[in-house]
Amino acid sequence: MGGLLLAHFWWGSVFLINVPLTAAGVVAILLLVPESRNPNPGRIDYAGVVMSVVGLVLVVYGIIQGGEKGSWIHWDVLGITVAGLAVLALFGWYETRLSHPSLDVKLFRDPRLSSAVGALGLVFFGMMGALFFLSFYLQSVRGYSPLYAGVLTLPFAAGQMLMAPRSSRLVRRYGTKAVAATGLITVAIALGGYLLLGVTTPIWVLGVIFFVQGAGMGSVMPPATEAVMSVVPRERAGSGSALTNTARQVAGALGVAVLGSILAQVYRGQLSPHLTALPASAQTAATGSITATDTVAAKLGHAGLRLDQFGDAAFVHAMHVTTAISAVITLAGALVVLIWMPGRSAVQSGAAQPEPAAEPTVLAERDAVLAERGTVLAEPARPGLATEEVPAGIAAEARMES
Repeated sequence: MGGLLLAHFWWGSVFLINVPLTAAGVVAILLLVPESRNPNPGRIDYAGVVMSVVGLVLVVYGIIQGGEKGSWIHWDVLGITVAGLAVLALFGWYETRLSHPSLDVKLFRDPRLSSAVGALGLVFFGMMGALFFLSFYLQSVRGYSPLYAGVLTLPFAAGQMLMAPRSSRLVRRYGTKAVAATGLITVAIALGGYLLLGVTTPIWVLGVIFFVQGAGMGSVMPPATEAVMSVVPRERAGSGSALTNTARQVAGALGVAVLGSILAQVYRGQLSPHLTALPASAQTAATGSITATDTVAAKLGHAGLRLDQFGDAAFVHAMHVTTAISAVITLAGALVVLIWMPGRSAVQSGAAQPEPAAEPTVLAERDAVLAERGTVLAEPARPGLATEEVPAGIAAEARMES
């Protein structure tokens, strides 16, 4: 009983660490974040919220079921996934019919916003999928403790902290399109770098890969977020922020579901041929995950050492297949950004243009008024150039000299 109370106290203390950090964040928001208010906020779109949640839950659940069953062509897998996609399609159609939708899908008509949201989604798709299977790699394959495995991910955060503050300078020099595409390519290279990891690879290699992936994410996230917010009107800044956050959360969930399902299926296929000597129940349990394999191996005693080795090799192979697929998807995202995200010239062309030159009659009337006041224009008015009033005598001398 005392041990249970101690465990509850320890877990409670872990979560209570976040309380002062959250309080400091609230104070900082109140003091530093400028106010932006929609003068016509409208009502909450309850139906849209429910449809989006139901659709996403069905799609993610269907993907996970496919990984557990080893195939995505079962009717109970396809049926759930197709039902989820149908609900999401209905949600998209429904949102176009509302004046105040929970997700304004019409915003995606702007290629700057849609490509930026895609870039954000892809970096989180790769990040969450990678962190999902790397936690098993570090703890089950390499044998590190949860604390040490967490410490090993610090280079990932360091890469983001290094590049994120410098991304704005890069955008000013090269443009959002070039910076976002380069960041996605960097993330893809890092994902491909996981192919170098094996059972005995020096752990510093993983640290370098973490740093490169974090640097790539730090190059993508700020400019992509700014691209989204630049499209959304200021009074709807909350909608833009919600859009970027939704893209990150949904992509992260799909990354874990899709890549985790692929990992589980490949792992099962690689390990099954080595389990023929075990009872059927033990074979089913061992192929559930690498942690399940370790549990079965521990029950076998000395004979379980060989099963551990098979499990580690099968997991590393499954991890390689999963990361290769993720790298290809990320590279496709970089290609999408290069093709559809507007370049710097296209963005600048959408800025405010100078007012057209006034008609000749208007210019003549203005010159007459200025002559009565003893001033004339130094130069004939030209579009895009500011005019300056000078004394009439100086202007006359300039004309005579010319």
